[in-house]
Amino acid sequence: MEQRYDTTNIYCQFPQRIGIFVDVQNIFYSAKNIFHSKINFKKLMDMIVGNRHMIRAIAYIVQRSDIDQSGFIDVLTRLGYEIKSKELITRQDGTAKGDWDMGIAIDSIAISEKVDTIVLVSGDGDFVPLVEMLKAKGCRVEVVSFERSSSQELIKSASWFIPIEESLLL
Repeated sequence: MEQRYDTTNIYCQFPQRIGIFVDVQNIFYSAKNIFHSKINFKKLMDMIVGNRHMIRAIAYIVQRSDIDQSGFIDVLTRLGYEIKSKELITRQDGTAKGDWDMGIAIDSIAISEKVDTIVLVSGDGDFVPLVEMLKAKGCRVEVVSFERSSSQELIKSASWFIPIEESLLL
């Protein structure tokens, strides 16, 4: 069943101001593992924004030296996403480290007083304390992700959960 949600602020005649924070790796691998597909980032943004006013949309990317993501980054930039990128770190023991959890947390806290709603595009349960803190500051926090790969705690902590459906895939 498709969830519908109101994208207007019922207490104000002006559209909600939103900030969008996309954990690209989380969403990319969820789409790949669940649907063997890729996400349509234009449709994703259109669905999230609706008739609201987007203040900022940031896509957080972890790059590997052996994969050229310049075309993908160009597409995201043309769609209106700011890009924050870092290299995947490979440790001496062979394990790898590459996530943007702290960056997403810092950026969303920084903008929280300038927006009505923070939209977190990730299913990562590590964001539960962030969601709770943003809500305590008075922000509405929407989580957009694939339900099958999302932390149940994250879904429960959100003001609203919007599942990514197959219609948003390429």
